[in-house]
Amino acid sequence: MTEVWFYHLESQPLDKVLPILLQRSLDRGWRATVQATSVERLTALDTALWVFDEASFLPHAMKQDGNAAQQPILLTDDDENPNGAAIRFFVDRAAVAPALARGTYERAVLLFDGQDDEAVMNARGQWKTLKEAGHAVTYWQQSDDGRWEKRA
Repeated sequence: MTEVWFYHLESQPLDKVLPILLQRSLDRGWRATVQATSVERLTALDTALWVFDEASFLPHAMKQDGNAAQQPILLTDDDENPNGAAIRFFVDRAAVAPALARGTYERAVLLFDGQDDEAVMNARGQWKTLKEAGHAVTYWQQSDDGRWEKRA
């Protein structure tokens, strides 16, 4: 079963946290996929990844750009895994279970905004579903200083 980590964003927004997690994934030698629920959100993330740090580069593309199998980081709105990702990130209430049913990952990461009550409720529902399915689930919450603390 895939290990699923829930990241409860408190003090930093997604466009600041996601690039760091993606860089750590690449540093481990993992390909990554980021799944959102809309092309508009993916376009915003695409822009954020290009400009997040002038001193570094995160090689990525949107699925619509083509050559998905060659991308170290692929941004998509479906649950396929054409780039053979070892880690998959879920944002904006993207459903984790369907993607895990279609492929095997080292880790899945659901990131959700702690200030958005609907996102919190969605994360709780996904936690329950994934735990009942036998996945190892872990909950990480951001402290006031931006560090991640394991809570469950």
